[in-house]
Amino acid sequence: MKVVVIEDEAASARRLGRMLHKLGVAVDQLLHSVKESVEWFSNNQHPDLIFLDIQLSDGLSFEIFETVQIHSVIIITTAYDEYALKAFKLNSIDYLLKPIDEEELEKAIVKYRHFKPVNGQVSLNFEEVKKLLVNPLDRGYKKRFSVSVGQRIKLIAMDEIVCFFSRDKGTYLHTLENRSYLLDSSMDAIYEDLQPDLFFRISRSYIININQIGEILNYTNNRLRLKMNHLEDNQVIVSRQRVKDFKDWLG
Repeated sequence: MKVVVIEDEAASARRLGRMLHKLGVAVDQLLHSVKESVEWFSNNQHPDLIFLDIQLSDGLSFEIFETVQIHSVIIITTAYDEYALKAFKLNSIDYLLKPIDEEELEKAIVKYRHFKPVNGQVSLNFEEVKKLLVNPLDRGYKKRFSVSVGQRIKLIAMDEIVCFFSRDKGTYLHTLENRSYLLDSSMDAIYEDLQPDLFFRISRSYIININQIGEILNYTNNRLRLKMNHLEDNQVIVSRQRVKDFKDWLG
């Protein structure tokens, strides 16, 4: 198996190399940038497998494939969990979240050994993956919400928000002052604009701020009930379908 690692962080590259060595896999080439990778792939036989970081020192790694046609299986390594998961759930690639776990790495290698694309050709539309990613370093999230209070417009910073909730066909924002404000947007639209390491949609009715969770309690039917700071509501429930993702999000 010929393996290339494309990673601009030296410490991460060395750690991945050591982990692969323990699995009996040697790294044949280490590349650090888009420019270096394009030059190498243009002048060398392509490997069987590439471990590909998303953000390199001089741009997104997908820019490599805009210049060179790659015939290798790709395992993406990324720290950008929430942004990228659906982009990576493709038959032709796997993904590993940083810091890389040894057991997950071993599973990815086993998956590769069982998955051999025809003639080494990987069917993957990198443009579509890029659209799904929306470069996490450049992506903008809301820093505040504006709400109407009588004839005035009030600005509410993100760290003042306890949660968002829907009720009686309305969508509301709840603050540290224990006040709720009606919003014009839907829950779906609001969630798209929120920073995913701070806010999580626990159900169709609630999006909560991780910094305002007061207590987490077991609830009926394998669900969880949250006691939120500055919110007098005993029905902030993590839906059964979201419990695992919620626990993973909490870290």
